Amino acid sequence: MNAIKKLWMLALLLPAMAIANPAEEHLDKAPVDLKDKVSLQRGAKLFTSYCLSCHSASYMRYNRLRDIGMTEEQIKKEIVLPEGVKLGSTMPAAMDKEAAKQVYGVAPPDLSVISRSRSPDWLYTYLRSFYVDSSRPSGWNNAIFPNVGMPHVLADMQGEQELRIEKYEGAEVKKVSLVKPGSMKPAEYDAAVADLVNYLVFMGEPAKLVRYDLGLIVLGFLFVLFVLVFALKREYWKDIH
Repeated sequence: MNAIKKLWMLALLLPAMAIANPAEEHLDKAPVDLKDKVSLQRGAKLFTSYCLSCHSASYMRYNRLRDIGMTEEQIKKEIVLPEGVKLGSTMPAAMDKEAAKQVYGVAPPDLSVISRSRSPDWLYTYLRSFYVDSSRPSGWNNAIFPNVGMPHVLADMQGEQELRIEKYEGAEVKKVSLVKPGSMKPAEYDAAVADLVNYLVFMGEPAKLVRYDLGLIVLGFLFVLFVLVFALKREYWKDIH
């Protein structure tokens, strides 16, 4: 009986323990704005220039970039299409999956819906949390994704950061600080990452804004229909009431 009581007490305490011990991982808010087409276009250029070297986007086609305001001429001129890839093609990785697996130890994941499997805030924080770590094969590590196999591909823009562990209210808090500037100032790099994350969110659901617009149209139609039906109901029941 004592064992059963202890199990019941543990079951009752688990939710409280979960609340009392929230995740220590702090995520910065990603400034996502899917209506900012200029930001989305900048993000698309960063994605195709840096991310597609190793990652693929097998559920995204190049011609969908027209949805963010790019013409076919702009796509051909500003987005470097791999040889043999057409506008209607999906976005393959430049590196072969098996070759990438040998280099990084794991095949780089497809990024088509990465913003839905990982939150935009996580992506925004992750891409700004790389630091130099000589113990890692790539020479890089990440504060919120320890021992990640991915190197810091945006290091030329951000520069080099180091990890510092500070104690706050008895808990250890990981922080990264810039020690060697890159080609961008910190605020400029944050803005570039925001553009990239903005595009990743768009790529996860290109028709999201269209869905929102259709939802507003449907709600408007239902409101008008309600007014007409209510007026009809009053007309039918006016002699009774």
